[in-house]
Amino acid sequence: MPSNTHANPLVESLDPRHTPLDLKITYLWIGLTLLAIYLPYPNASPLRVVFALPFILFIPGYLLIAALFPARSDLDGIERIALSFGLSIAVVPLIGLALNYTPWGIRDDPIIVSFLLFFAGLGIIAGYRRQLIPEGDRYVLPVQEVVAGARSELFEDQTSGTDRLLSVILLVAIVAAIATTAYVIAVPKEGERFTEFYILGPRGMAADYPTDFAAGTQQTVIIGIGNHEYRNVTYTVETFALTQEFDAAANRSIVQSASLLDRFTVTVPHNETLELPYTFTIDDPSVNRVQFLLHTEPPPDSVAGLDRIEASYRDLHLWVRVR
Repeated sequence: MPSNTHANPLVESLDPRHTPLDLKITYLWIGLTLLAIYLPYPNASPLRVVFALPFILFIPGYLLIAALFPARSDLDGIERIALSFGLSIAVVPLIGLALNYTPWGIRDDPIIVSFLLFFAGLGIIAGYRRQLIPEGDRYVLPVQEVVAGARSELFEDQTSGTDRLLSVILLVAIVAAIATTAYVIAVPKEGERFTEFYILGPRGMAADYPTDFAAGTQQTVIIGIGNHEYRNVTYTVETFALTQEFDAAANRSIVQSASLLDRFTVTVPHNETLELPYTFTIDDPSVNRVQFLLHTEPPPDSVAGLDRIEASYRDLHLWVRVR
């Protein structure tokens, strides 16, 4: 069907009927990546990695190349693929650097939103620039040429049996290499198992901790738990108000008193970090230490004081002055 030369190129570029095949495939992959990230089952499976890697390492550069070089004669297919990987490696860190200076920081949701805005802008520019040049000069995905070449190599009568066999072996080798690479990336070898346990100040930084305050006033910190145990873990967090003194004669610290402030459980999926605002109140001016304990299996209540701290999986503390 002949194109309408009087139509607005920008309007045509936004019409899905005029979207080039390569851009449609790109948009489809972006949609599948979002499903793999946010749906519960794909999120916990290797599918998340399989879809996310091209989303990060190929699509940003490909859309940038599509916007910069809309004509068929600008670049050939191999050049487009190579430059797509190279530009993606250059562009993605720049997006992360820009996010680092925003209030949202480098987190999953801000990163994905930034990528989607970047993709949308480049996709519109790429479609618009292709509409500006004659239809025969626009870059199109050479699907028919690839299929015709494969059919000629594998099924044409004039192709010798040896050439046909070599083509089949090469095709199998390529598929096996791609499958092996995808498996290694999607199912990586397990590294060290550990859990991050940290405390931040009320503004989300490693500063401004509540260490000097009046008795009976509410104080706030942020408790962070990062799960790298290669499984979902239900943690128990305990907080204690301790009065601790150093016994010079025995050359050791002695806990004079320990009162439980709070105890709660939280489940953290593998490879995710949870940050929880936590508020506590101390009424006893003799308290000089707030202890934070992280358990995977809490010990019996009979285990108390320093023994309970040593029995915990991770422990943190704040030295405080209660007025």
